[in-house]
Parts: sequence; structure tokens; C-alpha cells
Amino acid sequence: MTSAAEITAAVRQLYNTYPFPPEPILDEPPPGYNWRWSWPAAYSFCTGAYPSRLDVAILDAGCGTGVGTEYLAHLNPHARITAIDLSEGALEIAQERCRRSAACNVQFQHRSLYDVAELGQTFDMINCVGVLHHLPDPQRGIQALAEVLAPGGILHVFVYGELGRWEIKLMQRAIALLQGAERGNYRQGVTLGRQLFAALPENNRLKKREQERWSLENQRDECFADMYLHPQEIDYTISSLFELIAASGLEFVGFSNPRLWQLERLLGSQPELLARAQQLSLHEQYQLMEALDPEAMTHYEFFLAKPPLQRQDWSTDAQVLAAIPHRHPCLDGWPGACVFNCHYDVIYLSAAEQQFLAAATGAASVGELLAQQPTFSLNQVRSLLKRELILLSPAKE
Repeated sequence: MTSAAEITAAVRQLYNTYPFPPEPILDEPPPGYNWRWSWPAAYSFCTGAYPSRLDVAILDAGCGTGVGTEYLAHLNPHARITAIDLSEGALEIAQERCRRSAACNVQFQHRSLYDVAELGQTFDMINCVGVLHHLPDPQRGIQALAEVLAPGGILHVFVYGELGRWEIKLMQRAIALLQGAERGNYRQGVTLGRQLFAALPENNRLKKREQERWSLENQRDECFADMYLHPQEIDYTISSLFELIAASGLEFVGFSNPRLWQLERLLGSQPELLARAQQLSLHEQYQLMEALDPEAMTHYEFFLAKPPLQRQDWSTDAQVLAAIPHRHPCLDGWPGACVFNCHYDVIYLSAAEQQFLAAATGAASVGELLAQQPTFSLNQVRSLLKRELILLSPAKE
């Protein structure tokens, strides 16, 4: 049986051989955004409210080559960011990436995720994407992160899904069988894996899935190796995922790709069937979605929180009128009449909506802005909120 130390050494060797992810290094801030890496956007998703402070501590737990770290730094310029990783080679690239794009608010440390307590601080937000499922003991890993999450803090996690990676697991097994005792030779494994895909008939299920879903990114050897040669991988179902969450002692806030988890996506054409499904518990609804659409379940991404996490309700007009509006930090194309919101939906804005968004700088309340723009209504403000073009913070007491 392979020991935890041997697994850790093999994982380090993989990422020193093929640092991941292999995104190019630019001499400018990275393009676009991922709202999950924006503290105001992520906090608002979890609580309904814009955060009261921006000078927070953020941990990137397993930063790899720093692609996410760089976004965290540029999307949260007031934050203090710590990034850790097991691979020395990946960390060197991460440091150079952030240096080149002037991401100056990051400190890097060569450290195992298990040892985050040695950092000697707590964090308001932790990003842990694509890491826990590669640990010998994911429960120990998530518990270590929970220990350094500040009360009221949020943790974003991404782990692999078992059902959507069925073909990947079979190809991993095939390559491992062909490599035998040479399994730790990752460059040889990439060559063998590519030869395997080339040899398989066009109608082979593994080959078709690779061509349909992964082949574009897997043109890069780093991506191919990460997918098919990883020496340690634990994939999850809804049941085993919530066992992992329970072990963390943290509160499940919600999946960070919520549209995937809408029952209407699959059952909307049958109202009676949809109504029956909606009678299930939330956990059973997730299991139903997983059973009905297994190919979509390649991964699970979600937020956890350490209590107390205060939620904000915007159901009454008085609450909205007193709230302070902030233009959403993840808008592409602003200022302009056509923008992408945080989900990259195309949004066409009227002149009145543009005027309100321009004024939504966090300096005045909704009521005050409506007094300055009397033709704009509270319902239109709610429309901006629903389309995730603004975030609201409660009125200061």
C-alpha cells in the first residue's frame, strides 16, 4: 500500500514536471474575471450583501502556477493574499506571473495544505480549487482549512465528480496498466496516452468523450498529464461530497454554479413532474439532478462558511431604498450600453440604467439616487439586482 508521504512525493513530481495550469504569463492584468475570486461578489453570493470591508485576508490554498492567485490579487486590490503550493516549480511560475502583472499584494509560501495552521493567521476567504481531491486525506485537508477560516468567513472549493469523469478514470487505468512499474515517468505516460487515443476506433466511447469535451485543452501536455496521469485522485458523488462537508464542520452555503442545479433545466417541460421533484429535500434534489444528468457532473464547486454568517433580506421596499448600491465588480464592457454580467450573459442597458449604474459607487443610498433620477423606479433597481449588475450593502445604523 502506498503511503501518504509517497503519494505526496509523486504529486510534487508531477507538478514539477508539468507545472499546472499552463496559462501564458502576461505583462498586464489577466483578461476577464471569475466572480468567485472577487471578495465582494463571492461574499454577496453567500450573504446577499456587499461586504462591510475590503481589506480582508485571502488564502489561495494550492495555487499551482498562480492563475487564480493573479485574479485574486487584481480583483481584490485592498486584500492581503497568501498563496501556498506543494510544487516548487509551480510556485516559481506563480511568483513570476504575479511580478509581471504587478500583483503586489501576494505572499507565496512553499507549504503543504495540511500545514496551513503554521501560517499563524486566519482568513476571511479561502480559495481551494482542484486540490482536495488530490490529497491522500481530503478530510484532513478540509479540516485544516476550516481551522484557519475566520468566523463569518467563506471557503470556495472545487472537487472532481465521479459520474462525469467515468471515461477519464478508465483511461487513467489503461495508461497505468501499460506503464506498470514506470508509472512515475510522466513524460512517457503522456506519450503512451496520446498513442492510445490515436489507436482507438473513432466510435470508441473514451475517444469520443475526449474529442467532445477535453481535446482542445489537452493539446497541452500539462493538461493531458493532470487529467490522465495524476497519481492521486478521489472523485465524489453527492453522498460522498456531503460526507466531506460534514467532516469540515462548516456550513454548506450553496453550489457556485447554481444554474446547473435548477430542476427546471431538466424537468421544466413537465410541470407535474417538476412539482413532485420540488417536494424532495434539497439533498435529494441534488441526488436526482446527479442521476439524471451524470455527464454534467464532472466537478462540484461550492461555498462553505464558518458561522456566524449573517444573511441579508431585500424583500421589503424600505430595505432596498435604504441600501447602498455598488456596481458589480465583475462587469465586462462597462461603461457602455452592452455589457456582460458576472455569468457572461449579454445585457443591453437603457440610458436610464446606465445613468443609475454610473452613480452606484457606494456613496449614496438607493433612495438618494432615485431622488436624483426621478424617472427611474424601485422596480428597475430590483431588475438590476436580479441581473447581478449591482450589489447592495445594508444602511449604516
